[in-house]
Amino acid sequence: QVQLVESGGGLVQPGGSLGLSCAASGIVFTLFTMGWYRQAPGKQRELVAAITSGGSTNYADSVKGRFTISRDHTEKMVYLQMNSLEPEDTAVYYCQAAHILRGGMDYWGKGTAVTVSS
Repeated sequence: QVQLVESGGGLVQPGGSLGLSCAASGIVFTLFTMGWYRQAPGKQRELVAAITSGGSTNYADSVKGRFTISRDHTEKMVYLQMNSLEPEDTAVYYCQAAHILRGGMDYWGKGTAVTVSS
């Protein structure tokens, strides 16, 4: 059974930092590109950052230079370090696993809420 479990969300002040984690199980981790998405109230879900099995990354323009995605193949973990947080970063953050060969074979976590507010 595939499971993606996010953790690390919470309330943080503008300018602060927060780290998210995603624990993956039930998948061959190296066969999946891992990503973080977010969905703010009233908005569509959007890609925040993604990392391939080889370590290549891409980021949404809005988070470049502030967020860093990384993965640990041994622990089957994906991380998102978020710095210089802004109120506009407030959203539910979701972990996604996308199979590198089988298009459409995507798995999602249940999400963790991040609120940036003073």
